[in-house]
Order: sequence, then C-alpha cells, then structure tokens
Amino acid sequence: MPFAGGLAEAHVFVDRIHSASDVLRRAEFRPAPFFVGPNSFGQRRSRGARANEFAPTIPDVHLGKGATVGAVIPTRGAIIPAAVGVDIGCGMVAVRTTLKAADLPDSLAAIRAQIERDVPVGFHSHKAPLQPRGHDAAGSLQRRIDGLVRRYDTLRIMDRVGKFDHARVWRQLGTLGGGNHFIELCLDEEDAVWVMLHSGSRNVGNTIGEVAIATARRAAEREQRHLPDRDLAWLAEGTKEFDEYVAGLTWAQDYAALNRDLMVDLIVRALQRFFPGEVVVRESAVNCHHNYASLEEHFGATLWVTRKGAVSARSGQLGIIPGSMGTKSFIVCGKGNPAAYHSCSHGAGRRMSRSEARRQFTRADLAEQTAGVECRKDAGVIDELPAAYKDVDAVLSAQRDLVDVVHTLKQVLCVKG
Repeated sequence: MPFAGGLAEAHVFVDRIHSASDVLRRAEFRPAPFFVGPNSFGQRRSRGARANEFAPTIPDVHLGKGATVGAVIPTRGAIIPAAVGVDIGCGMVAVRTTLKAADLPDSLAAIRAQIERDVPVGFHSHKAPLQPRGHDAAGSLQRRIDGLVRRYDTLRIMDRVGKFDHARVWRQLGTLGGGNHFIELCLDEEDAVWVMLHSGSRNVGNTIGEVAIATARRAAEREQRHLPDRDLAWLAEGTKEFDEYVAGLTWAQDYAALNRDLMVDLIVRALQRFFPGEVVVRESAVNCHHNYASLEEHFGATLWVTRKGAVSARSGQLGIIPGSMGTKSFIVCGKGNPAAYHSCSHGAGRRMSRSEARRQFTRADLAEQTAGVECRKDAGVIDELPAAYKDVDAVLSAQRDLVDVVHTLKQVLCVKG
C-alpha cells in the first residue's frame, strides 16, 4: 500500500493493513505480528532527500540508526551515507553440505566449541591473516584477498583517518563480529545440513561509514542545505567526496562477501574434524548483502538503490531470510517485483529493543525458547531470544508477491558473536 509523506511516498509491504491511519493505529496501540513502531514511519517520512518518487518499506521494518531498517531508498545522483550505515555489506551466506541429520551426534557441544575456536567472534581477530590452502577453492579465495589488498592501498577515504591499523584489517578477515551476527548449522526439509552465517565488513567498514557520514554532514553545512534530519545529508555525484565514498563502499561490500566465504571455509574444515571422509559443499553458496548501495536500472532511470535491512530479489535471484535464534529461516527466490525495487526482507526484524528484551525476559525464557538448539543460554544473549523478534512466518506471508520459498531451514546449532 502507498503511504504518502511530506517529502516522498512509501510503499508498505505488510498484510492486514487497510489504510495509512490503520498502520499508525496498529503501530501505536495494537501491534501486528510484524510490529511496525510509530517511530519507524516518522523516520521513513524524513528519508526523502534527493529520493526517487517512492521508497518501499519491507515487512520486517523497525526503527534503526540513520535509516529505518527494512527500507529501500532509491536516489538520483547521490547516496545518503547514514542510510547505508556503518555495517557496510552486512549480510548472509548459506551453503548446503553433504552431511545429513543422521550423521550428527546427539550432542553438538563439541562441534560448537570447535567452530568457536576456529572462527574468532566479538572483538577478536586471527593471530595472522588467513592464507587459504589445501582444497580446490583455496586459489580463488586467495586471489580475492590479494585483490582487496591492492584496492585497499588506493582507498582515499581511509587516508582521512590514516591507515593506522592495516594489520587488523586483514586479521579480521574471516571473523564473525558481535551483536546479532551468528553462525548456524541448520537442517532443511530433506534433513540435509546447511552452514549459514550473518556478518559484515567488520571494523574497517565501520570506519568507512563513519568517515562518509561525517563528510556528508559537513557538505550539508557548507552548502547550507536545510535538512529535517542531519542523517539525510548526502554526497552528490561529480564530487571528490562521492567518488571516494563509492570506492570505499564497494570495497567494503566486497570485503564483507569474502569475509563470509572465508568463514564458511573455516566452518567446513571444522566439521571435517568430526566426520570420516570429506564434508563438501553440495550447492553453490547463496551470499547476499542486506546493508548496501548499488547502481541499478528501475523504471527507465539509473538510480542508486540503498537497501537498509533489505535484500535484492530480482526474478530468479536466490536470497536468505533468517529467523531468530531457535526458529526457522528460509532460502528464497525473488520474483522481481518492480514496486519493491526488486527487494525483500532481510529477516524477521526486531519487535522490541534490546534493552526492552533484557527487561522483559530471563535466562529461563531463553532456555525454553531455544530448546533443542546447541547455543549459548547465558544472560549475554537474552536480547537475541525468539520473542524479541517478529514471527518470521508472518513476515514471509506478507511478501508473497516478492519471493517464493525454495528451502525451509531449522537451526540445530548457533554461535553468537
């Protein structure tokens, strides 16, 4: 449904909504299963600077920093760095292995511990940069690393802060990070074991994002742009600052995709310690960003499309919609819906803030809601329990015109950052 704002029009992909007033009434007083907070719509209304004619809002929409999470923001001749955010290239990867559920031991604790040893989480890094070897894909992974190294040395945007910790950039390649980033082993409808994970461009992407956001704000002040929100500040095509940002942005997005592929490689090798013979990847990886910007053609125009908590869903394109820890996730195939700028949701989406989840729930709730999943059950991850997220089935149902389900995955092991 269209939702007209003061500066732009939003197309809202949710079910059981009959009017804009009903959206706000449900949001404020009667939350739907895919809760839309009232602040989310205020935030979307202000996101219209240099925006195209309409901007879709995806079913997992919720309030975010810089831009609403679950938003697709098309812009002409400019990018809004705060809309992309600082977790540039954050996204998902999933691969199907030759393992079956029957191959797994009754307890997955030892496998989780091995993955946690092999893949650094939180603020931790590898002791030395990874050097893939010993398998067919190693050469391809190493060439991608080498390419990133060469391009990094040319990134002018990093010169603004100085390449002060060059070594950490490469030690963090192949690491998970923290927050809601995760690694999972899942089972599909045929009991095949999948490796799935969620991560981004680590600290270097954060640095690029912060520099670009500050640069855009200074440009707005210099050019006396009167914006309703300073996070609307943009960088315009044809400027040095824009070119430097796009170079850094695309580099960070490539870094994030490679980061995920390297972790899959580490996890598969960890699994090989436990099973006779080789654990091999049966299908090509589905590797997709959900915080990024790209130059695309829509409605006969060339636009910069920023997906903040949204996934590209071109016709026939595979994507990943994860649920929360202890629930289901989905491999989906895009339908190429033009009204959504060929996009779909990036997950279930939060139904409450982290602080509210910690206030409402206990470790006992966490243990109950993650029963049957080998995962952390301590106070540090209470804000990630399933009840803190929307019902992923409801979110998926609300986007039947955006994607089809290819595989349904159920988590059996989860590593949190």
